[in-house]
Amino acid sequence: MNKNDLPIAIIGAGPVGLSAAAHALDRGMTPIIFEAGEVAGANLYQWGHVRMFSPWRFNIDKKAGELLERAGWIAPLSDAYPTGHELLTQYLQPLAELEPIKSRLHTKSRVIAVSRAAHDVMKNRDRAAAPFLLRVRGPAGEHDVLARAVIDASGTYTTPNWMGAHGIPALGEEEFKAQIAYGIPNVLGDARQRYANRRVLVIGGGHSAFNALQDLVKLKSSAPRTQVYWAVRSATLDRIFGGGENDQLEERGKLGLVIRQLMEERRIEVFTNVNVDRVSTSNDGLLVHTGATTLPAVDEIVVATGFRPDLRLMAELRLELDPATESPVRLAPMIDPNVHSCGTVRPHGAAELAHPDEGVFVVGMKSYGRAPTFLMLTGYEQVRSVVAWIAGDREAAERVELELPETGVCSTQFDRTSVQKSCCN
Repeated sequence: MNKNDLPIAIIGAGPVGLSAAAHALDRGMTPIIFEAGEVAGANLYQWGHVRMFSPWRFNIDKKAGELLERAGWIAPLSDAYPTGHELLTQYLQPLAELEPIKSRLHTKSRVIAVSRAAHDVMKNRDRAAAPFLLRVRGPAGEHDVLARAVIDASGTYTTPNWMGAHGIPALGEEEFKAQIAYGIPNVLGDARQRYANRRVLVIGGGHSAFNALQDLVKLKSSAPRTQVYWAVRSATLDRIFGGGENDQLEERGKLGLVIRQLMEERRIEVFTNVNVDRVSTSNDGLLVHTGATTLPAVDEIVVATGFRPDLRLMAELRLELDPATESPVRLAPMIDPNVHSCGTVRPHGAAELAHPDEGVFVVGMKSYGRAPTFLMLTGYEQVRSVVAWIAGDREAAERVELELPETGVCSTQFDRTSVQKSCCN
């Protein structure tokens, strides 16, 4: 058996995964796509109500768009800003329904492990010649699939970070999980009853937190007893608010300005220097403790503290990961928020995403590990380069084919006076 006659296995049928499939098809290779959910883009349903801060032109992959247009698809207006649901229904689902992709897409099929055939992580002999083996759990049970290469585009949305400041659950976090949500709940839609006229604490300092806060304030206009609290780890808020008018993604910059205004209007009560170590309950509600300080009692908590990759399925592969970001080591210096003060990341591809086990690539949001600032366009450039590398086209793999928008956020901006404790005190 010639390993190169095997398909390219793609884990995840989200936008980046299906983009990888489109590029593979364009180069005459055979993709096989595994999606754990019931449909392509299953994770998008969880944040379908959220409007993206990048316009359509940044959310449609070039090769995928060409494939769709040949089937009569009409692209949305390039400067409009889609919601997650619109991205799903107007782009991803039509792409998944195209016969070249549909015939190779396996839904309800979760990849639970990836290895080299007849090799565990310790074995050296003939390792590079061995195909990859994927253990897949599907409707008919578990089975193994061989592949020439593996592209993991499964994302991180199902593995959110804990609210606890230590990287593990805060004491009591799992005990009171019925009153804790992760990500961006649809508080203006199917989750309205849960949050209306309730005291809600949002924990986190990124765009997910911004969206949750913005929606909760909107909810308050029709449910006036709703109280909105916001807790962040930082001592200062200026960096959190982002680049504002300097951000080349206009809607991303606006979102930070909106939250700043809502805070200044005292429609959000904010607490800084919050490192959550414990959650408890009282007769008045849930209490969040940070050191010797206890925040006001609340009814619900929304944890928007980012995400982390689930790397367990690749435990038998030789990966080279940065210990802090859990991203590929050559990508890490470009995205690590500890050393990378600007949210802008230069385009990158196969060279930065490579691992000692050649032919396995983690792409999309999962490639960023625990680091923020991922843009869909970044994932599309990643898979263009990765698929070129798999095809043996090293020149195309090394070529950069896009420019990413600047965030307008750099460390020299953040010298304003910190907002201490609650802005309403």
